[in-house]
Amino acid sequence: MAIKVLHHGLATSVQDLGRPGYFHLGIPMGGAMDRLALRAANLLVGNDEGAAGLEAVFMGPKLLFTEDAVVAVTGADMPPKVDGVVQPGWTAFEVKAGQELSFDFLKSGARIYIAVSGGIDVPEALGSRSTYAIGALGGYKGRPLAAGDELPVGASTGAVAGRSVAEEFRRGPGSPAELRVLPGLYWDRLTEEAKDGFFADEWKVAPEADRMGYRFRGGRKMSFVDRQQPFGAGSDPSNIVDSCYPYGSIQIPGGTEPIILHRDAVSGGGYFMVGTVISADMDLIGQLQPHKPARFVKVTMDEALAARAERKALIDRMRASLA
Repeated sequence: MAIKVLHHGLATSVQDLGRPGYFHLGIPMGGAMDRLALRAANLLVGNDEGAAGLEAVFMGPKLLFTEDAVVAVTGADMPPKVDGVVQPGWTAFEVKAGQELSFDFLKSGARIYIAVSGGIDVPEALGSRSTYAIGALGGYKGRPLAAGDELPVGASTGAVAGRSVAEEFRRGPGSPAELRVLPGLYWDRLTEEAKDGFFADEWKVAPEADRMGYRFRGGRKMSFVDRQQPFGAGSDPSNIVDSCYPYGSIQIPGGTEPIILHRDAVSGGGYFMVGTVISADMDLIGQLQPHKPARFVKVTMDEALAARAERKALIDRMRASLA
């Protein structure tokens, strides 16, 4: 079976749960920006949770199916349509051979996840089918989709249409979005006033928001504790001697606009990190549109670990409800 791409939408790419284990070589984990949404879509169509699906941003693709399939669309509210007839989101539905899957306008959120029974069966690269476009690695020929592409699909495992993910499992950012942050090794580089302002101010997502990182603006400029810059660091107070960048870490070049590093971010560099967004909240960032408000919320390590456990329990309950 193959799916023919009639229109590529916007930045539509093949994604799974990523390729951990290569960050020390400069290759990021990659994978779906909203991992819970991809897991849910795969579970709905009977796939392994880590099977490859499609991630589309702001505008969905138009796809022609050559064989019958069961499909699910999760994540952002961008209603799917089969031959022009609207289908429910977060629900498995049938697409017959010769029918077209397209999408209505985006209503909320940013990214949708399209799972097809059998999964998108492109070759693996370093153990993953995820597209890392900057490195031309994985996915469909190492790039986002284009009109005329034909996506191979694996054998279906007998998926059944009609199953749906309950509302309690459909996580999305509020307004303002609250992103929990664990202060990091360089937190002491900020003055007390800057520390307070970082968490007190309301920020807005800047237009520069993609798979590498999300930039925020609108809060007060950071002020730094005076010091003699160490050998090897740049002249700006936000510069450090090069360091590793954890997934979700927040750098503030020049002390003006925080940048949260996301799935396809670089693994290190010369900007200090004010802290790291906890893993339980990283999916929410992938659903933020430009100009949407957000606040950073300070948490402790114990609170971060508790949030991770709560998120795992949520996924376990979702998995059980669809078993």
